[in-house]
Amino acid sequence: MAKITPSHAIQSLDAGVIPKTKNRLKARIVHNLDLYLIILIPLLVLLIYSYVPMLGIVIAFKNYRVFDGILDSKWVGLTHFRTLLSDPKFFSVLSNTLLINLFKFIFQFPLPIILALLLNEVRTGFVKRMTQTLTYLPHFLSWVVIAGIFVDILSPSTGIINVMLKVFGLSPISFLGDDSYFRSVLVASTAWKETGWSAIIYLAALTSIDPDLYAASSVDGAGKLRQTWHITLPGISSTIVFIIILRVSTLLGSDTEQVLLLYNPLVYSVGDVIGTYVYREGIQNGSYSYTTAVGLFVSVIGFTLMVTANKISRKYSNRGIW
Repeated sequence: MAKITPSHAIQSLDAGVIPKTKNRLKARIVHNLDLYLIILIPLLVLLIYSYVPMLGIVIAFKNYRVFDGILDSKWVGLTHFRTLLSDPKFFSVLSNTLLINLFKFIFQFPLPIILALLLNEVRTGFVKRMTQTLTYLPHFLSWVVIAGIFVDILSPSTGIINVMLKVFGLSPISFLGDDSYFRSVLVASTAWKETGWSAIIYLAALTSIDPDLYAASSVDGAGKLRQTWHITLPGISSTIVFIIILRVSTLLGSDTEQVLLLYNPLVYSVGDVIGTYVYREGIQNGSYSYTTAVGLFVSVIGFTLMVTANKISRKYSNRGIW
């Protein structure tokens, strides 16, 4: 009688488990084939338009020339990054970008939460749907349209705001040509465009809160403000933390189209951001390698900010993206 050793037993066990595992996997794929086909197209789009272009990052380390191509262009290492870090103009647009995004974060971020809380208290269906539609609508307008609206509204001669100022005997203000007002215009126009749309995620989060909590708190004598503070806000806190982390990661991003359509040479000192700087240096001046280095630098900083914000959130609130 042949002696069965432990190694033989393990091999026999593996031989039986692996085919069964493969068969189960194959059966699962066949059973859910329609679902796999549904997600295949988005994954291909993500791969082609988001991941494949990342290969172009290599030109940040080369002196890229169009006619030489990516592979034949001269390798220059970190030269463009040294130029970047020694360019005073870059640090000017970096500070402008950071300040504008900080203002947007501070003044715009609470607005969707407030709007969602207010809409959640509306009990008339028609009024609620109409309000939602009106607040969502600006999101679907292009920045070209919105810039035209704000240019007309803020016109020093015919704008409705300056007409009202003249009625009260005040001097007209050039909002789009004054350093002290331009950043406020950017923040206000972004808030008007995105507040309603951004409120959707908070409205969805509000539906997950158990209504019995409100009923129990009403029995205990809690009013609307106390319910909001102790039930509603804690109930959507995970969503708020998620959005905060994402917003922190975009502190060095910029709505380039918005700034390009609204700014002018009079406000370059406060309105020139990384997006417009890259457009000017890369598209107009043809410095492709240098602006790729700028983009890579900003991406790395943004990723670092997101990881840091997530770690801080995990440490103090036990919530995070991962």
